[in-house]
Amino acid sequence: MARDWQDLFITRDGASVAVADEPQTAEKRRGFFRRLRENMRKTREALTSEITATLFEDLDEETWERLEEALIAADVGARTTAEIVEQLEQEASSGDLTGGEQLTARLQELLANVARVGEPRIDLTPSPTVLLVVGVNGTGKTTSVGKLAWHLRKELGQKVVLGAADTFRAAAVEQLEEWSKRADVRFVKGPPESDPGSVAFEAVATGVREGADVVIVDTAGRLHTQDNLMAELTKVRRVISKQLPDAPHETLITVDATTGQNGLRQAKLFAEAVDVTGIVLTKLDGTAKGGIALAIARELGIPVKMIGIGESLEDLRPFDPDDFARALLS
Repeated sequence: MARDWQDLFITRDGASVAVADEPQTAEKRRGFFRRLRENMRKTREALTSEITATLFEDLDEETWERLEEALIAADVGARTTAEIVEQLEQEASSGDLTGGEQLTARLQELLANVARVGEPRIDLTPSPTVLLVVGVNGTGKTTSVGKLAWHLRKELGQKVVLGAADTFRAAAVEQLEEWSKRADVRFVKGPPESDPGSVAFEAVATGVREGADVVIVDTAGRLHTQDNLMAELTKVRRVISKQLPDAPHETLITVDATTGQNGLRQAKLFAEAVDVTGIVLTKLDGTAKGGIALAIARELGIPVKMIGIGESLEDLRPFDPDDFARALLS
């Protein structure tokens, strides 16, 4: 599972990007976990107020009910919660599990396993690799695109093209252009209110022409209930695939964690319009509903590939199920 940027991507030699300095990388990872744990405080406190060692001292019906209520309150989802609690109850009944810390550790393991779906990495072997980024207004989509471009360029040495296909919001184009300067990557935009498909086409064409490694196409934020705009997304996707038959190679949707179960519905409808391959879950630092990461993975079968836990560059990170589960409970 992805723990650092080097682990998230598959490069053209068929392997994950090599890690140059293991001691430094290990320290960075420990530092990120500390920050993850700190920024997920709201969700963790909501859970651990109910899930404590004392809760599991007597494994009776009340125990399972309180555990169920706590997981649902954290937006783990009713179906996912029921499956986890049933599994724990069965293992406890058979004598495989005793109470207290052992059961808490098993809960942590089950929560991590729920998030392990699909391909957790992003394949950068196509040349160029085209990433299409979609999502609802206000989910942090454009900021996430800019941060991703920065990490690809500065940490992994990738040659990146940013395409501003959000042609209806001038601020989005300006914001992405600023990120392109900060990350030192190529930027492609069109005239105000131009056809998003034409900008996507030109971004991919530029990537091909200039030998880019990665082309990231940012699209206009839209509500999942706006059928005409959702249809526009499928058009952008078709335009891209006409140039490169297998593109876009990855379609990422940004989901605001603070929206809880509504974020799950958004992801579902976007996945029906375009082939969503991964989730970027943002604003985890501002919610007690961080369990939505698990609900999305379990109910849609779409892996969470990145998470946003704050405003800084370092706060957009590859998602790691084990670290996430530890941050929820430890």
